[in-house]
Amino acid sequence: MSSISFRKRIKIDDTTTLNISKKGFSISKKVGNTTVNSRGTVTTNLGNGIILRDSLKPKTTKKNSKNK
Repeated sequence: MSSISFRKRIKIDDTTTLNISKKGFSISKKVGNTTVNSRGTVTTNLGNGIILRDSLKPKTTKKNSKNK
């Protein structure tokens, strides 16, 4: 199965990027080796191609609803 995705990054200044994708817009701010974006994702570059990615948003669980 194939899919098409779209992503465009526009550099605003040395540490700020406007990200445009199929899902909408977001802003990323880079401080050292860590990047935080407006959607709540924190990405840290640990070096040698190793990246740690985490979410600041609380995790939600899907509840199974059974139709009666």
